[in-house]
Amino acid sequence: MSASSTARRIAAISLAAGAAVSAVALPATAADRDHHRHPRVEISAVKADSPGRDNHTNRSLNAEWVEITNNTRHAVNLRDWTLRDNDGDRYRFRDVRLAGRSTVRVHTGAGRDTRAHIYQDRRDYMWDNHSDKATLRNEHHRTVDTESWGRGGHHHH
Repeated sequence: MSASSTARRIAAISLAAGAAVSAVALPATAADRDHHRHPRVEISAVKADSPGRDNHTNRSLNAEWVEITNNTRHAVNLRDWTLRDNDGDRYRFRDVRLAGRSTVRVHTGAGRDTRAHIYQDRRDYMWDNHSDKATLRNEHHRTVDTESWGRGGHHHH
């Protein structure tokens, strides 16, 4: 008898846990309003330290990149948005249409822009390997998202 009541109690607990989990899955509208956790457009990944020696070849420059992800279902035009580092180096996006739920990788060096890859055409590295901060601003100069690494940041190489 005690075994079955224990089993029943475990079943009740797991049911309650299941209910708590489903409550966390908020509708999209609430998630969209919560900019801090999941901005509509965000810096989703940074590769500040390109592999190998920093020899300033275009290939090495392009191995340094920042990824921008559109978390909404709708396309966003990044025209006149800017991406800047801590030193004030800035990249201004041209006419870049980022489809819903998609990511574009912004490479530092030169190349031909595609839907998934765009190039800053810089001859020098933009991101500090050890500690820097990437800031994405929209065409109204409002900060959309930032990503820091190094001193106290969470992207420590």
